[in-house]
Amino acid sequence: QVHLEESGGGLVQPGGSLRLSCVGSGFTFSEKGMKWYRQAPGQGREFVATISAHGDFVNFSGSVRGRFSISRDNSQNTVYLQMTNLKPEDTAVYYCGVWGDDDNWGQGTQVTVSS
Repeated sequence: QVHLEESGGGLVQPGGSLRLSCVGSGFTFSEKGMKWYRQAPGQGREFVATISAHGDFVNFSGSVRGRFSISRDNSQNTVYLQMTNLKPEDTAVYYCGVWGDDDNWGQGTQVTVSS
């Protein structure tokens, strides 16, 4: 059974940084691409970033490209989302998932960007 657990969210001022982590279990982590999505209040879930199984391919939404980076440590079954130059519009609950799997998500971690 797929289990995903996000952490690292919090309250940060505009221009600040945060690093989110997601630990996966119940599947062969090193063989799966991973993704980050986010959901702001009253809005649908939005793609943020993805990384291939071995980390050699990454992609980002236009709204975060150049500010966010994604990486993974397959020895720790963990995928990271490094967020820099955060803006108020980045405020959302951030979720990780397995690429190609829309049924299993973590509980999410809240990111609030506010002065």
